[in-house]
Amino acid sequence: MLTVTSVNVNGLRAAARKGYLSWLAGSPADAVCLQEVRAEEHQLPDEVRAPEGWHAVYAPAAARGRAGVALLTRREPEEVRVGFGAPEFATSGRYLEADLPGLTLASLYLPTGEAETPKQEEKERFMAEFSAYLAELRHRAAAAGREVLVCGDWNIAHQEADIKNWRGNLTKSGFLPNERAWLTDLYAPGAGGWADVVRGLHPGQAGPYTWWSYRGRAFDNDAGWRIDLHVATQGLAARAVKAEVERAPTHGERWSDHAPVTVTYDTAA
Repeated sequence: MLTVTSVNVNGLRAAARKGYLSWLAGSPADAVCLQEVRAEEHQLPDEVRAPEGWHAVYAPAAARGRAGVALLTRREPEEVRVGFGAPEFATSGRYLEADLPGLTLASLYLPTGEAETPKQEEKERFMAEFSAYLAELRHRAAAAGREVLVCGDWNIAHQEADIKNWRGNLTKSGFLPNERAWLTDLYAPGAGGWADVVRGLHPGQAGPYTWWSYRGRAFDNDAGWRIDLHVATQGLAARAVKAEVERAPTHGERWSDHAPVTVTYDTAA
């Protein structure tokens, strides 16, 4: 069995003060993908930067205090790569991948965007470059007999079932028609060739949501978005046996505005 968790920590130093380290100590995961780390390695306390029992690799953003992704793995990766070949995003701290036996595992933090602003244009440039890279990655992995798993904060709710208040967000970044169509193309059998693992295990279910605004009573009312995803090649997705969103029991027990998304894969299948 292979258990992988993905979580946007909303600032790793802040998360560590609120409960992240105790959560990690109790995690059964073989690998953890982090997003929005917002720190360089030297800025992290030792127990956060290199937790006992884990091999940790980081891809911070050149812009201090922004973005940043990381991978924690129980076994040392065979190879690590930062970025996906797009010069504009080479130092953006948004993509990191590592090779494990038979698997390429990646942590992704896709830009948030803001409708009808330059931020949305940046997000769409990222999406165009990244979809081309994913096609290349999938074919390269298939030729090598490897599976691929891209975990992270994709910042797009694909379907109405993935966002509680979908009617009120039809013109908002994260639920725009072109963003949702981009994911549809990615999941198209044959053409895109990728699978939304959690949705495959929970078809037709509202959510399970993974992010709730700190504003109002979004968490208490479960008015969330499902934007933290495990996106896998078809062979690996077919081996997923269990998926869980580790939603905190109460608002006060949260250490991020996102919840960890944990999936177990039967790699012996």
